[in-house]
Amino acid sequence: MFTHASWSERRSDSYARLAFLGDSVLGLAVASHLYPRLEAERYGAGHLTKIRAQAVSGVSCHAVAERLGVPERLAEAAPAQGHNAEALNTERVLASVVEAVIGACYLNAGQERTVAAVVEAFGPEIERALEHPVDFKSALQERLARRGEVVTYEVERELGPPHDRTFEVTALVDGAPIGHGSGRSKKLAEQQAARAALDTAETGA
Repeated sequence: MFTHASWSERRSDSYARLAFLGDSVLGLAVASHLYPRLEAERYGAGHLTKIRAQAVSGVSCHAVAERLGVPERLAEAAPAQGHNAEALNTERVLASVVEAVIGACYLNAGQERTVAAVVEAFGPEIERALEHPVDFKSALQERLARRGEVVTYEVERELGPPHDRTFEVTALVDGAPIGHGSGRSKKLAEQQAARAALDTAETGA
């Protein structure tokens, strides 16, 4: 579960396949928690999708990983020679490991217990998404529109295998980059690029 692909001669021994399963279970757990809780009149499918995406984002998974002590467990699992577990403490890796843990729990404990555990573990992230829903792309476009500018997004790189892909995206205005972001989907990467652009604008950098 805590074995990185670079630590084993067989890729199948790594956490990648469990992360693939856990990603789906995570989305299902949060969706099944939100659906009966939120009124249909106020929360349509699009609104629910945005809240779920924020709650299960790489940023959220990273926060959960820190609370669960995943970085320490990675360090313990790392081979003694020639490997640096600290170098793997990135948002992408930690998010994948959290998903792998969820996948392993699903296989061993079943759906009901795993869903309950996921909702508990991601509770702060779910509440934050409900109380402070974020749409950085809309916020950035509104800011630029006041200056008569339009933002576009360009995928710079796609990293990882198809089932564990990370997208790197650049936000541009008139061809000039104003923000960079990465995420497990193009939409999430675009949100992070827009967030970076807004942060830069607010700091005056």
